[in-house]
Amino acid sequence: MREIELEIIESGCERHKVGDKYKYPEDTGKMCTWLIESSIPMIKVLRHGGVLPWTYKDTPYEKVINKDGLTTEFVRCPDPTEAGVVLKILGTDIKIPE
Repeated sequence: MREIELEIIESGCERHKVGDKYKYPEDTGKMCTWLIESSIPMIKVLRHGGVLPWTYKDTPYEKVINKDGLTTEFVRCPDPTEAGVVLKILGTDIKIPE
């Protein structure tokens, strides 16, 4: 299981500003429904230890895959306007004390 944090990395939206951060699932009510609903499939994969196969190599969205317990994913809001919100999903491995 991973802890999930969400961060706005691109935005032309009035509601979400670059640098805004949210905890999942605690802060989902603070997010636009379009954005959180489009993110849920990726969040579920990361939260349960999975990794999606694409890497976005050589793009601004190149993923981190299990480096020091961190895995990332990116999703763009489906709003077709100039809002252009891109959400970075950070999945951090939860360390269970031995």
